[in-house]
Amino acid sequence: MKTLYTAEVSATGGRSGQVKSSDGIIDMAVNVPEGLGGKKGSTNPEQLFAAGYAACFQSALLLVAGKQKIRLEPDSTVTAHVSLLQLDNESYGLGVKLVVDVKGLDHDQAVKLVNQAHEVCPYSVGTRGNIDVQLEVV
Repeated sequence: MKTLYTAEVSATGGRSGQVKSSDGIIDMAVNVPEGLGGKKGSTNPEQLFAAGYAACFQSALLLVAGKQKIRLEPDSTVTAHVSLLQLDNESYGLGVKLVVDVKGLDHDQAVKLVNQAHEVCPYSVGTRGNIDVQLEVV
């Protein structure tokens, strides 16, 4: 295994604190989601995870399409829905639904590409067997 890149982000204060990357690009308050009693106007760990997963999955989709000489329309999107789940009284987990809108391809071809992207996306590989990830192609 070869390390290609390592991100470094520190958190203080947990879900009602601050996150900051070692390069200073990320430097923001995080809070409990507003729907769970958190403050309006700040992000939360689930949103940050969703942003990373959506961007990474879109790149994986572009990669597998490119290897097959398929050009995806620039307005194709991946929307990640990350849910905070209460598994029992004392433990929590995550659930993910990826909604992929592949413009310019027929549905069967889009489904095939999305499934291939799910096999190579680092987030998908890292969560496999740990988080239920649902794929929806629109």
